[in-house]
Amino acid sequence: MADAETEPKSAVVGMDQPVTYTEDVPRPAGWMYKSLGFGKFTSWYASPSFQLGMIAFVCFMCPGMFNALSGLGGGGKINTHLADNMNTALYSTFAVVGFFAGTVVNRIGIRFALSLGGIGYCIYTISLLVSEHASVSGFNIFAGALLGVCAGLLWSAQGAIMMSYPPEGRKGRYFAWFWSIFNIGACIGALIPLGQNIHVTDKKNVNDGTYIAFIVLMAFGAVLALFICDADKVVRSDGSRVILMKSPTWKTEFIGLWETISNQPYIILLFPMFWSSNWFYTYQQNGINSAYFDTRTKALNNFLYWFAQIVAASIMGPLLDIESVRRSVRARIALGVLFVLTMAIWGGGYAWQKGYTRATVNDTNFVAWDWNTSGFLGPMFLYFFYGFYDAVWQGTVYWLMGALGNSGRKLANLAGFYKGLQSAGAAVMWSLDGQHELAYMSEFASNWGLLCGSLLCAAPVIIFKIKDSIPIEEDLQGTDETIEDVLPPGAADKALQN
Repeated sequence: MADAETEPKSAVVGMDQPVTYTEDVPRPAGWMYKSLGFGKFTSWYASPSFQLGMIAFVCFMCPGMFNALSGLGGGGKINTHLADNMNTALYSTFAVVGFFAGTVVNRIGIRFALSLGGIGYCIYTISLLVSEHASVSGFNIFAGALLGVCAGLLWSAQGAIMMSYPPEGRKGRYFAWFWSIFNIGACIGALIPLGQNIHVTDKKNVNDGTYIAFIVLMAFGAVLALFICDADKVVRSDGSRVILMKSPTWKTEFIGLWETISNQPYIILLFPMFWSSNWFYTYQQNGINSAYFDTRTKALNNFLYWFAQIVAASIMGPLLDIESVRRSVRARIALGVLFVLTMAIWGGGYAWQKGYTRATVNDTNFVAWDWNTSGFLGPMFLYFFYGFYDAVWQGTVYWLMGALGNSGRKLANLAGFYKGLQSAGAAVMWSLDGQHELAYMSEFASNWGLLCGSLLCAAPVIIFKIKDSIPIEEDLQGTDETIEDVLPPGAADKALQN
């Protein structure tokens, strides 16, 4: 979570040749830039790693706890219809806001975008708690829709930071740090209902204490976000800064949104990957975990799902940054690995799904599986690898977007497209499950088909458009920044001479 002072001090300024400078780079004056020791590592408050760590803990508290709650299926309730309707509202507004969230984040700043996101998660969980004691469907739907707006801002800010703050050669590692810390929150959140329901071997709603614990942690995350510094204060260990638009207006930001697509139209080929990246949550949480297992086993599966994401991120993040392999080659290898995992893991899922239907688990004679049930290890490992796959898929998508540029402004817009389409897909799937009660096998087939199809669509971008590095001149296009603004003294002169 900290930058080593010995990190190579270089800045990519041309297509082929980086400008390297090894002299000590002085940081600006002020408490934000005073060295903080962490063992053999040294960082400072306004460093990319320290700020990413803080953002990871905000996500630990807010979406991490939300994931733990959602992972139980039905928001912790036996009847999943209320959560389906709330999530349909959530992802519908998220989809709309997501497309423009990068523009809003660029205007209001990182801190307020993240804090507003935390408030939305609190209100969502409060509405679930209230629904345990009274019928407040209107409040529930409002809370879901509000969270869609707030989460759109939070995830757009997070995505832009995770893709633009790191140096080009460390984007995979930064994803691994963030995703691991974020999912530790989901793991701890999953342990709360597990501990409180350790003896519940039938299907029941989680108790009030579970919701209250989540609300307190989410509120803490919203407050913590206010202590994050804005992107214009961040200085990397080589002295370079994040590329931003100076004093953007709403007009320039909406133009930038359009330019993101018009200047790189091939990005559209990544949209199916964006769309399908949350499509499978509904099936996994409602069609498997909530449908087939008792309360305490759902909580265990939930913990394993998010723990698998930590394992996956810890493995894939460093692999995506292997310096001995060119980035363009790494991208092609990642495509191949994703295809193999899609066929292997979802192939195992097909073998499991053949064993039951929606009617089977809704039958009064059906007995929910417990972790003591013979044969439990098979679906337990399947659910673990579903979580593993989720992290690999989303980590690869983030890494690919980060490989398309380093500009914070452009990547905020690209992250907005990602979260918007991701949420649109999720809204459709939650609606199909909640309103139409789509057959579980149909839900499964839609997942497998979408994932395979989106890899085929993305292949041309991955194979032909991922470069080994991005010239800084290309990143600066469409902004008011100059090379002198973003590179440290001395390096800018060398870049201009190139």
